[in-house]
Order: sequence, then C-alpha cells, then structure tokens
Amino acid sequence: MAGAAALPAAPRIARAQAYPARPVRILVGGPPGGTLDILARLLGQWLSERLGQAFVIENRPGGAGNNVATEAVVRAPADGYTLLLVAVSNAVNTALFEKLNYNFLRDVAAVASFVRVPLVMEVGLSVPARTIPEFIAYAKANPGKVAMASPGNGTSPHVAGELFKQMTGVDLVHVPYRGSPPALTDMLGGQVQVMFDLMPSSIELVRAGKLRALAVTTAARSQALPNVPTVGEFVPGYEASTWQGLGAPKGTPAEVVERLNREINAGLADARIKARLAETGAEPFIGSPADFAKFMAEETEKWAKVVKLAGIKAE
Repeated sequence: MAGAAALPAAPRIARAQAYPARPVRILVGGPPGGTLDILARLLGQWLSERLGQAFVIENRPGGAGNNVATEAVVRAPADGYTLLLVAVSNAVNTALFEKLNYNFLRDVAAVASFVRVPLVMEVGLSVPARTIPEFIAYAKANPGKVAMASPGNGTSPHVAGELFKQMTGVDLVHVPYRGSPPALTDMLGGQVQVMFDLMPSSIELVRAGKLRALAVTTAARSQALPNVPTVGEFVPGYEASTWQGLGAPKGTPAEVVERLNREINAGLADARIKARLAETGAEPFIGSPADFAKFMAEETEKWAKVVKLAGIKAE
C-alpha cells in the first residue's frame, strides 16, 4: 500500500528533476541597465549556476510598466520556460488601466518573491525641513506651492507620494518626468522640492549631501541608510516599496514552481547574493509561492485604493 501510494508522486518528481532541459527566458518590462534589469540578471545568473541551464533575460520595455512583458508571458506555454520578472507596477497597473489584455492575479502564477527596494523621501537643500513632522508643517504652511517630482505618472514613486498625501493631508503638486534622471536634475536645481525615489538611483546623492533624506518608505529602516528613519515612525501605518519576484503563466506545473522557489530562496540566503543586493539598496524577500500570491493580491488591492482616490489615469 505504501508503495502504491508513492507511485503518483514519481512522475512529478522526475519532471521537477528534469527541469530545466533547455534555456529559460525571463521577460523584463524595462530597458537594459535599469533597476529591474540589473536585479533580473542577478537572479538569472544565480539560477543558471544552480540549475545548469541558461536563464536568458529578455527586455520587453514599452507600454507602461510591465504590461508588454506580462502579456507575452501570459500568452506563453505554461511549461516553466517563459517566466516574468513581476514588479510592483503589475499591482498598480491593474487599477491604472481601464482595460488590459490579461488579468494579473488570475493569469500570472506566483513563483517566488525576490527583493524589496525602499524608496527614499528626499528634499532639496533649499527646503527647510529636516524631519517628516517639519516637512508636513512646511507643506501645510505652503499649500499648492510644494512640487513633488516623480519619474512618471502612475510609477511607484508617484503612488508612494500620493499615499503620503492621503495619509497626512498635505497638498503637494505632482510633476511627472520621463524617468528619475531628469527629475533628480530638477531636484538638485531647486525647481521641485520633494521626491519619493528608488533608493538605487538616489542613494549616492544622499550620501554626498546633495539631497536630504527625510525617511525611507519601508516598514523597517534600511541597512543602506541605517540612520534614516522610516515614514511610518511619524505616519503610523505608512509603507511603500518597490518589489520584484518571479511569475509564470497560470497552469505551470507545481513541481516546477516549487523547484524555482526553492532555488531562489537558497540564493537569497547566500552571502554573495545578499552582498550584491545590499550594494543596490535592495533587501531579500523570502517566501513560498503561496506567500507571494497573497502579497501580490494585497498590493493590488492597496494601490487600487490609492489610484482611485488620487484620480490617477494612465498617460
């Protein structure tokens, strides 16, 4: 009886051990050299070394956020050979776009969470505030006169800023740019006063004293800027971050998902990977496929409320 009970599991185990039998594609909804791309290549290199097959990064920028890459993965065979670097933009875009050619939570299977990346709430040196309470007081004393830069409408820095506005009641004027570099240039020049930016693109400016970090947006302080408090220390319940993970087409075999999850979690526990992530300001984000699926659903619900209340529309 024991032998008979074990038989159904044997084919699944064999398939998992055989996977991958050929190169695997990871589609990334951003250009080469961007934050998404850098993290994806780190992940792909680790999986290639561990599983003995190439995990090839394919950049699919275009549209908004991760839409082009996500649609391509959703339409791919559910065999584990076409994967998606899932990002917070997937959660935001669910509410931002009235019509998508896929349903994110229904059509993308959660494989593994990978990293969380804090944002830095930063101000130009001409802004007198040095703490979150001082900034809130400054903004309330100057309603409609404080400009909030972002790398684009509906981006994670934009919605992080909108969440801050909603939770504090301050009136900030949103000024969208085409990416972080031009926004940071105007921050340095004093044309805009505050920005919630991804840590990798701003951290050196903060360290050099060219911008003033008021807080990081994650629930816990960042190891990259340990002396900078969190927004939540002054605005209870506030949390925002960018995050990445791995997704696959719905229906991908469970044993393939489980193997990928196991190998990614092993990478996140590896000292070399943790050191590389720390260099970018990213933090390991370990969990099961079920954990990641629950997190994606929570993030989708959370940002849908922010997008709706702020009246954000896709450009």
